[in-house]
Amino acid sequence: MNNLSDKQLLKELKARLDERGALEEKLDALNREYQMVCKRLKDSEALKGHFISNVTNEIVNPFTSIIGLSKSILTVEKQDWKKVVSMVALIHNEAFNLDFQLKNIFTAAKIEAGEMANPNISKVNIRTLVQGVIDGFIVVARKMNIEIELDYQIEFGLDGKNFYYKTDPEKLKQILNNILNNAIKYSYKDSKVILKVWVDDDILNISIQDFGTGISEKNQNIIFERFKRLETSINSINQGHGLGLSITKALVNVLNGQIDVKSQKGEGTIFTVSIPESDAVIESSFEDPFGDDGSDDDVDLF
Repeated sequence: MNNLSDKQLLKELKARLDERGALEEKLDALNREYQMVCKRLKDSEALKGHFISNVTNEIVNPFTSIIGLSKSILTVEKQDWKKVVSMVALIHNEAFNLDFQLKNIFTAAKIEAGEMANPNISKVNIRTLVQGVIDGFIVVARKMNIEIELDYQIEFGLDGKNFYYKTDPEKLKQILNNILNNAIKYSYKDSKVILKVWVDDDILNISIQDFGTGISEKNQNIIFERFKRLETSINSINQGHGLGLSITKALVNVLNGQIDVKSQKGEGTIFTVSIPESDAVIESSFEDPFGDDGSDDDVDLF
């Protein structure tokens, strides 16, 4: 009887130990989750503070310039219409920058809130979309005497005409806008940016190459993090709040694609985006109504 009781006691003790071990594992898991939540809250607070301090100028400065330039236009005499043209060009530039930054800010807010929408798939005329992105940066590039060269290597679609690709046009445009903006921003004056488009194994590939400052190997590991900029000096000539590439990476992920970077300091950078075609069933097609920015090539902006 005592032997039986000892066996039962050992069995009960083993069961208690196993139960305690399981509880300890659960406690460890909860503790890890708690630490993760605390880190996220800390990151979120830091994000908000950094966001407010860095984004304010991105919004306030363009508005101030637009208001000031608009006021100046009202005082220009009729015979000085060329001054008006120049100021209108500056207003366009400031408004373009403001629109660009606001789109990134709103996208960043959606990503942070976990509300990034699923892709809105259309049949996209890729050449029209890419040319529209380039046209949007013509004025900005012209200020630095940077040539934007398009190397479009897709001749025709299946119908022998325009090449259409099923993807989300707005997300693809924002991806290209951010990369092209960086390429121009970090380019040397009197240089060029090459935008290459091709299809390989049924995957759409778009690369944007600049011949500017380049990115060190160390910095290539952090450029897709939120609010990371390669130049942190307060006197940096390249201003920005570091949203662009983190948003670009998130949008590429939404489209089930990938983004790669190759760079060397002082020699330039190549960003390559690869986007698979969506298998969604759609009926509509996308033609960018703003493919041509309507700018006058003969206008002397400065």
